[in-house]
Parts: sequence; C-alpha cells; structure tokens
Amino acid sequence: MPTNKQKMIFLVVSIYAATSTYAQVESVHLQELMGLSARRLVIAEQVALAKWDNGTPVEDVSREDHVIGSATKAGQSRGLDPASVSNFFRAQIEANKLVQYSLLAEWRREGRAPGHTPVDLAGTIRAELDEVDKALIAELEESKVIRGRASCRTDIAKAVGKYASAHRKQFSSLKAIALDRALATACVGPLP
Repeated sequence: MPTNKQKMIFLVVSIYAATSTYAQVESVHLQELMGLSARRLVIAEQVALAKWDNGTPVEDVSREDHVIGSATKAGQSRGLDPASVSNFFRAQIEANKLVQYSLLAEWRREGRAPGHTPVDLAGTIRAELDEVDKALIAELEESKVIRGRASCRTDIAKAVGKYASAHRKQFSSLKAIALDRALATACVGPLP
C-alpha cells in the first residue's frame, strides 16, 4: 500500500505530465496557425504573378471585404469573437499585400517578372486561399487559450523567428516581416 508521501509524489508527477502535455498541444496549435499564415504568404507570390500578368492592382476592396466577412461568419459559428477574427484576417490580407507590393515593385525595377506559367487567380489561387482561410479559422479556435495568455506576443515573435530561421532558403526576410504583420493581431490577451 502506497504511503502518503508516495501518493503525493504520484499526484505531483501526474499534474506535471498533464500540464506539460496540454502546453505541448497548445504550442502545436500556435505553430499550425503560424504555418498556415506562412502558407498564405507563399500563395501571395502567385497572386502577385497573376496581378502582374493581368495588370490588375494589388488593392481589391470587394475581395478583401468578402474574405473578412466570410471568415468572421465562420469564426462566429465556432464561438470566436467577430472583432478578433476580423482583425486577424485584415492582418493576413495586409501581410499578403505587403508581399505583393514588394514583389511587383522589384519586378518593375528589373523590367520583368520571373519566368512562370500563367496563374489563374480566380479559378485556382483563390480556391487555395479559401482552403487556407478555413484551416486558419479552425486553428484560431484551437489556439484560443494560448492566444489569450500574457506571453502570447512573445511566444509568437519567438515562433516566427524560429520558423524564418528554419526555412531561410525559401522564406525571405520580406516574408518574415510579412509573417510578423500577419500574426500581429493573433493575440487576444492584454498588451504587455
């Protein structure tokens, strides 16, 4: 029969193990949220190529309003605060536009875009963005607790730095800055 001391040790170890596992799961969801935001920025390159090919402007207010409205509605159906979802997706869009504006300016300076096959923005790329946006809503729900913590902004800044470092060859400094922008409103807790 275990002693009181043994029972106490078992209880402490059990609580630590449960807390540690829970924190790891939360961290995974924060990493997933960041990875999806990064994926959206990679797609921004294709959007920029399509806009280069078609001579269309980066700003597309009606599309932006549609994306934010759809995301807000989807977020509400999952119990997320509409204002925080709207702010998060506005930041996603602003980060994507940052990438687009930067790439288009670079290509104008060079006098050409990189060689590529034509990009179907309406038929292919927007459908891909819509799928990423659905996954982002799911991860916003899954990461709600960690995004509400006082350490959220620091956790995200460190995670972005780690991600950018690990993906240095395919993730430029422009995309790292854009990822910081994309996740600027992910935290819902008090400012430090």
